[in-house]
Amino acid sequence: MTVAYWCVLVMIIFPYLFATLAKASLSFNNAKPREYAAALTGWRQRANYIQLNSFEALSTFGLAVIIAHLAHASQINVDRLAIIYVISRAIYAICYLAKTSMLRTFFWSIGFFCIIGLFYISAL
Repeated sequence: MTVAYWCVLVMIIFPYLFATLAKASLSFNNAKPREYAAALTGWRQRANYIQLNSFEALSTFGLAVIIAHLAHASQINVDRLAIIYVISRAIYAICYLAKTSMLRTFFWSIGFFCIIGLFYISAL
């Protein structure tokens, strides 16, 4: 398995980490998890938003990695872009929790451009 595929696995697990953070409370009600999530505030709400955004971005990243492999793109470049993507998403999450919206957007953009980069190197 390539480094890039391992990065996809990391990103599959990633949203569940933040779901756990959002729900790690004695008041969590597993019988009504969506109602609980809708009532979250503060850092727990932001952790839930990270979870949602991570799920939204996962398919695009996973497809970009798979397409790069199928197109026989340079493996070292695929791996590098995948690693940068994972790091940017981790920093994005930290910025989201810390309420630093401009930095959060910057690191979200780096992740987005990694996906674009994966498609670009696939086309070469």
